[in-house]
Amino acid sequence: MKPFGYLRPSSVTEAVRARASHPGAYYLGGGTNLVDLMKLGVERPALLVDVSRLPLDTVTRADDGSLVVGASVRNSDLAAHPAVRADYPVLSQALLAGASGQLRNTATTGGNLLQRTRCGYFQDVTKPCNKREPGTGCPAVEGAHRDLAVLGHSENCVATHPSDMAVALAALDATVLLHGPEGERTVPLTGFHRLPGENPDQDTVVRPGELVVQVTLPPARPGARSLYRKARDRASYAFALASVAAVTEVRDGRVEYAALAFGGLAHRPWRATAAEAVLRGAPATPETFVRAADAELAAARPLRDNGFKVDLARRLAVDALTELAERAAAPA
Repeated sequence: MKPFGYLRPSSVTEAVRARASHPGAYYLGGGTNLVDLMKLGVERPALLVDVSRLPLDTVTRADDGSLVVGASVRNSDLAAHPAVRADYPVLSQALLAGASGQLRNTATTGGNLLQRTRCGYFQDVTKPCNKREPGTGCPAVEGAHRDLAVLGHSENCVATHPSDMAVALAALDATVLLHGPEGERTVPLTGFHRLPGENPDQDTVVRPGELVVQVTLPPARPGARSLYRKARDRASYAFALASVAAVTEVRDGRVEYAALAFGGLAHRPWRATAAEAVLRGAPATPETFVRAADAELAAARPLRDNGFKVDLARRLAVDALTELAERAAAPA
């Protein structure tokens, strides 16, 4: 047993101050990932700063029509929120596709973004892992990597980010508000998570002491439709082998707007900008959708045992885009 301290601050400012003044301090939200990693010995905090009871648990509509989601909003509450279900169904669907009902009742918005990879080598402290101990190597490259990355990986790490919610937020152009020792700053969700490169231990661009305060969704596009599709080894409580979040606006048989993001393929939610460039202004047909998916997945570098993920992601994207196009063409 490794002892650790516990602090429950009464404000964001107090929480940030405590984290900054205590080396080895961690923020604690729902604990659904951090506590597991503490049990495994992967994380060994000296102090837990419990932010779960700070006043960050509301979902509000801003004057410009955007939706502001507090970092402590539970995943189940966010999935069921009327504004999310009506205006951002892709987000509700992604949340409901993640974890079990019990975990969704505990997991928070901020914690979901910050959860760490489920790579078996990372979670096993008897194995080397650059993400856990930089410079020790990445045995997954030649080892068990069926579930791991095909896009954006490096020789130092082939792990994937496990979040479903973050994939939907990437397609929705969400932003993340951080509060740290130097004040507040806003980061686009698409730039929040890092690719591994030379520093796979750095999952995000969050600076020391910074706390996720809220996530903001821009106003929903009139006429846009959205959808989340996920493929996994079993029907529930399993992480994605591949997933896709799609937001499209189709008019008169052409794609007026498209936003696409993949999950389960990379170290971060993968915004499919090459696919989007093919889609915009093109006919809303399966042929277009195949070309778009292929344009994005051309950058894939599958490992020995996970090449199937490329075809799986292509099929998910084409199916999702086809369904959205059919919905747009259906009589009102």
